[in-house]
Amino acid sequence: QVHVQESGGGLVQAGDSLRLSCEVSGHAFSWHARAWFRQAPGKEREFVATISGSGGVSDYADSVKDRFTISRDNAKDTIFLQMNSLKPEDTAVYYCAADNTGSRYHVERIASKYEFWGQGTQVTVSP
Repeated sequence: QVHVQESGGGLVQAGDSLRLSCEVSGHAFSWHARAWFRQAPGKEREFVATISGSGGVSDYADSVKDRFTISRDNAKDTIFLQMNSLKPEDTAVYYCAADNTGSRYHVERIASKYEFWGQGTQVTVSP
């Protein structure tokens, strides 16, 4: 059974940094796209960042570009989201998503394309 587990959320001040982690276990599809999404109170879930199975291709939402960096360690099937210069509008529950299809160079921004999801980790940024 596939298990997706996020960690690393917390309460920080504007301008601070946080690093989220997501481990995917119980499967055999390490070489596929992974992504981070987020959902703020009263808003729909939105795309944040995605990375290919190879780790060589990534894509970001405009709102986080140049502040967030997605990376992965395929040996541990873990992905990371380094979040710098955090803003109050980054406050949300952050979800990790794992795909089990596509080439190792494929990235995916659409939430419905991902089959496996974690329970989420809360990130709160105070002014």
